[in-house]
Amino acid sequence: MKRIFFVAISLAATTLFYTLTVNAADRTIIQNKGSDTLVNVAQAWAEAYRDVDANVAVAVSGGGSGTGIAAMINGTVDIANASRKMKSKEVKMAKGKGQNPIEHVVGYDALAVFIHNNNPANSLSYEQLKSIFGRGGKATKWSDIGLSVPGCKSDEIVVVSRQNNAGTYAYFKKAVLGKKGKFRQGTLDMHGSKDVVDLVEKTPCAIGYSGLAYATDHIKMVCIADQTGGECVNPSVETASDRSYPIARPLFMYTNGEPRGAIKTYLDWVKSDTGQCILLKKGYAPNRDVSCG
Repeated sequence: MKRIFFVAISLAATTLFYTLTVNAADRTIIQNKGSDTLVNVAQAWAEAYRDVDANVAVAVSGGGSGTGIAAMINGTVDIANASRKMKSKEVKMAKGKGQNPIEHVVGYDALAVFIHNNNPANSLSYEQLKSIFGRGGKATKWSDIGLSVPGCKSDEIVVVSRQNNAGTYAYFKKAVLGKKGKFRQGTLDMHGSKDVVDLVEKTPCAIGYSGLAYATDHIKMVCIADQTGGECVNPSVETASDRSYPIARPLFMYTNGEPRGAIKTYLDWVKSDTGQCILLKKGYAPNRDVSCG
């Protein structure tokens, strides 16, 4: 009797293993890696897509735009997320390895400049930002730009940045410091956008930048002006959509060649009203006018 019971259990276990193996083999896995700016919405897309097609799983990981683009160059990812355009040398490297990166704009983001809630600044100009963040810039203390910040006894500006493999780092550097500009030495370089916001929130002397979607009620965003004393524009979904905010940027997904099959179907869904409304709820601007219920 015990032998019959043991055989029955063994048969059941074998059947379950075979069923799971077949189901796993039938399931399509889309590897999606890159931008920390996009990682939260990419995860939201992946989770929502389970209800669209249970036979497709989207595996999302961050690490920065540079990480995703490197994976695209090496052919180890299906979709690379990036908050900056691929550089010409990166495209050349990819093609040298048999890859053909195709760019897809999946939304827009306002790259916000964050300061502590106690900081009295309401607006900053490009000139002031360059003086604060740029190498050789003369604004090393808040008093250098006429400010006295409660809680910042040293008066020293604590400059918070991103690591240099991040698309956010590359875009801010080009947009604010110029093509040949460099960040000042001694910046505190954070791994992720949330890390930037968390540090600035706790540090009265600090200033940093990251995507609008990472803003909280415990931190202050400054209005950005082209010239000191000039009219400024606040970062928002609306100003990112119409590109009136001076540090608005497109958000990209890259595929190897024109997408086909499950990858094409997934990207089409990301660009659909459903996908774009998920993006909007996460604090980004859709790549077009959408209707969200």
